[in-house]
Amino acid sequence: MLQRTIANVTQTKFHQGFLGKGHSAAAVLEGLPYQYTDPFIVFMDDRLDLPGGEPVGGAHPHAGFETLTLVLKGNEEDWPTGSFEIMTAGKGIVHTEEISTEQNIHILQVWLALPPNQRWVTPSWQKILLEDVPAIKTDNYEIVVYSGSSNGLVSPLKNYTPLTLVDFKIKNNQQVVQQLPANYNGLVYVLKGSVTIANETIVAGQSGWLNKSTENVASEIEFLSSANDTHFVLYAAQSHHVPIVSHGPFIGDSTEDITRLYREYRNGEMPHLNDIPANQKTVYSPQDV
Repeated sequence: MLQRTIANVTQTKFHQGFLGKGHSAAAVLEGLPYQYTDPFIVFMDDRLDLPGGEPVGGAHPHAGFETLTLVLKGNEEDWPTGSFEIMTAGKGIVHTEEISTEQNIHILQVWLALPPNQRWVTPSWQKILLEDVPAIKTDNYEIVVYSGSSNGLVSPLKNYTPLTLVDFKIKNNQQVVQQLPANYNGLVYVLKGSVTIANETIVAGQSGWLNKSTENVASEIEFLSSANDTHFVLYAAQSHHVPIVSHGPFIGDSTEDITRLYREYRNGEMPHLNDIPANQKTVYSPQDV
């Protein structure tokens, strides 16, 4: 089986986020062209320690892609720890991320391009809570499968762009493996400790990008933890190999798409997430796993 290696290691740089004081944010893909990160458009590590008060954030639109939101530390109300959401913006949707109360949360949010022939699908939304996510827990490691498959476990979430998203927590000097199609593009983002892949060690705050292959065969990644309580996430997906046009909250295939999307948003033609029909929303439960 083809063994994956690390082609590039990048360093995360945190700065004050758009929500102001108490919001630290890192653009994990900063400085990398889309041709390299395809199909990942944006990857934000957001850490919020907000005192509450005047509302920050608000309603805003998206179109042409999906948002993937993984809650590493939540408030156990609207942001439960370990929960995961996929919002398929498709032809256009509005959602609200407004905060006015005290919050201490940590989320990873990724924008994932939709396939060109499904760019303008009907908007939809999926959510799964941590207790319903397929997982393996042993004395030496914990593997949580949010999307795709890992070590015999398969996530129930549906993807337009084939995606593997797995959360790994491993004790020192332990090894685990992950199989992937060889033509998936992806990265390992280390949150704590360090992990070694094919003699390349990636430490907390760094991303290790997998080497690329065009072969349509199986491949394997071998992870060896080199610090106690190592914690990292793997994001890997099938590239589209098609250029995109990105402007603000919209992704399109041309500048005409972007102009049209802004016009539709201003004309009130994009529904709010709260108002889409129930059959376009899915909350997974144990019987789905």
